[in-house]
Amino acid sequence: MTRGLRQPKLKSAMFPSDHQFSSQPTPLVLVESTRTTTSLQVYRNEVSLGASDKTQNEGPLQAKSIIDNSEKIQDDLRMLGMKIKRHEDSIRLLKTQKSKLDDSKLDMQEMLGKYHPSSVPKIENKDHFHFQSEEETAEQICQHEKSAAAILCHLKTRQGTQAINLTLTNDVLGAVATLGNVDDENLSRLFSEYLGVQTMLAIVCKTYEGVKALEKYNRDGCIDKTSGLHKLGASIGRSLDGRFLVICLESLRPYAGDFVADDPQRRLDLLKPRLPNGECPPGFLDFAVNMIHLDSSNLLYVTASGDGLRETLFYNLFSRLQVYRTRAEMVLALPCISEGAISLDGGMIRSPGVFSLGSREEVDVRFPKPSATSDMLQKYNEIELQMKEKRWEKQMLEEDMKRELALLNHAMGNFERKKKELVMFLAQSSSYADRVQTARKKMRPRCG
Repeated sequence: MTRGLRQPKLKSAMFPSDHQFSSQPTPLVLVESTRTTTSLQVYRNEVSLGASDKTQNEGPLQAKSIIDNSEKIQDDLRMLGMKIKRHEDSIRLLKTQKSKLDDSKLDMQEMLGKYHPSSVPKIENKDHFHFQSEEETAEQICQHEKSAAAILCHLKTRQGTQAINLTLTNDVLGAVATLGNVDDENLSRLFSEYLGVQTMLAIVCKTYEGVKALEKYNRDGCIDKTSGLHKLGASIGRSLDGRFLVICLESLRPYAGDFVADDPQRRLDLLKPRLPNGECPPGFLDFAVNMIHLDSSNLLYVTASGDGLRETLFYNLFSRLQVYRTRAEMVLALPCISEGAISLDGGMIRSPGVFSLGSREEVDVRFPKPSATSDMLQKYNEIELQMKEKRWEKQMLEEDMKRELALLNHAMGNFERKKKELVMFLAQSSSYADRVQTARKKMRPRCG
C-alpha cells in the first residue's frame, strides 16, 4: 500500500502573493489553470522523491522529463487563460462602445425630425417645408379672448415695443405655447393634448416679483381689478375672466444632470430606457423635453442662476415623458416607462398605471415650428453626414466584435485541447509515481 504524501502549501505562478485582484470576476479558465498548477506540483513532488532512488537507472532522466513537461503544460495553460481573458475584456469594451453609439444615433434621429410612425423618406425639396409661424400661434392664443395669454399677445402685437417697456411685462417671458418650437405638426398636436390648453396658455415669469405684479388684492383679499393684468385687459377692451396659470421659473427645481455633449440645443443627457436584455425598446424616439426646439435667447441665463427654459420650464412640464412611434411599441415598453409616454399614433400614458383612452382631443393652441433658415438646412446636412459616420463606426465595431469572438473561440478550443493533453500526462505521471513508490518499498530494509 502506497504511503500517502502530504501536499505542500503552493503559490500559483499565475497569482503571486503581492497580486492585487481586480473587481472583475476571474474567468473559469484561469481557475482551472490554477487547479492544474496545484495538481502538477503534487506529481512533481512525487517524481522528485522517486528520482532520489538510485536503484532505478532510468529514474533521474524520466523524472526530469516529467518535470519539464509539467512546466510546459503549466505555462501553456497560463498563457491561454490570459489570452482568453484579454479577448473577453475586449468584447465587453466593444459592447459598451456599441451601446453608446446606438444612443448617439437616437439623439441624431431626433434632431433630424424623424418622428413619423413609418420610415420617413429623405426630403427632396427642403424649400417647400410648411411651418406654423409664431404669428399663427399668437392668433390661436388670441382666439381665447378672456385668457391672460390673449391679453399679453394683444399688448405685444398691437402696441409693439410699448408693451415690452411696461414695468408689468418686464418679468414676463410669454405663454408656454410661444416659448418653444416643434418640428413636426403631429408631434406638436400630441404635446398640446398632453399638456392641455390651460397649460399651453399659462404665463411664464422669471421671478416671483413678476407673478405678484400680474395680480394684486385689496384689504379684504379680493382681486383689485384696477391693477395688474386686469387693468391692462380693460385698457384694450379685454376683460380677464376665470382663473389662469402662472409659472415662476425661479421657484421650479431645475434638471440637475448633464447635457448632451456638443449639442447647440443643450438637450438633457437622460438615460435611455432599457429592456431587461439591455436593449433600447423598439420604437423609442426620445424624451419629449428634448424634442422642443428653443431659440438661442432661451437656452441659457433665463434665470438668475443661469438656467435655460429646457432644464426649468419644459423639464417640469414633461419630466421624463417618452415618445414612441406606435402604440403597440409603447405597450411593449411598459416595464421601461417610469413617468408616462405618448406614441405618434395617439397612444398616451399619463403616468405608470394611468392610461388616457378614447378619441384624441384637438387642442387649438399649438407650438410653432422653427423657420426654415439656411442655417437649419446646413445643420440638417451636417447631422445626416454624422449619421453616415456613425453607421460606418457601427459596422467597424461589429466587425471587430466578430474578429474578437473568433479569436476567443480559437483560444478556448486550444485550452480544451491542452486540458485533454493534461489528463493524459497526469495519467502517465501517476503510473510512473506508483512504480517508483513500489520499488522504494521493496528496497526498504525490514525490521526484526
